[in-house]
Amino acid sequence: MPESTAAWRTLANALTLLRLATAPALAGAILCEAWLLATGLFWLAVATDFADGALARRHGQSSPLGGFLDHLTDALFCSVGLAALAQQGVVTALLPVGVLVAFTQYAWDSRVVQGKALRASWLGRWNGVAYYVMVAVPVIRNALGIGWPWDWLVQAMAWALVLTTCASILDRAIASANGRDG
Repeated sequence: MPESTAAWRTLANALTLLRLATAPALAGAILCEAWLLATGLFWLAVATDFADGALARRHGQSSPLGGFLDHLTDALFCSVGLAALAQQGVVTALLPVGVLVAFTQYAWDSRVVQGKALRASWLGRWNGVAYYVMVAVPVIRNALGIGWPWDWLVQAMAWALVLTTCASILDRAIASANGRDG
């Protein structure tokens, strides 16, 4: 087997691909209001997100491409989950679009297509965490059958995240125009 093919066949990449495979299942569970299933899929995604990088580092298999695939999978997982929540009227549809735009800019600005490592900004990192939280809050709330946080608060959180995503996109664009790292 060619060396480039063997480099792809790692446990870390398998975990990343498992997380990617959970995205459509998460969307289906949200759309069917199968909140316990959606919660289980969410926690599976979180577990694989923590484990894939640690495994890659432990086995000396970290690479710019692996980092890119990890972040791409995070962006797709969150975007798909947020799109399903938007379809249910839980969050604004601008949020999943913003996640994809921010990730595309992040990848392009980092020159990942040239084999370079991704360069995260402070705000971009926190937004990445917040995207997962934004999926988790309504999914887990509904799985537990509790009424808090209230719908209006979830909507406000989503709109705040739209604003911080726009701020991150603008910050990265300014940094790139000025020749600074993002």
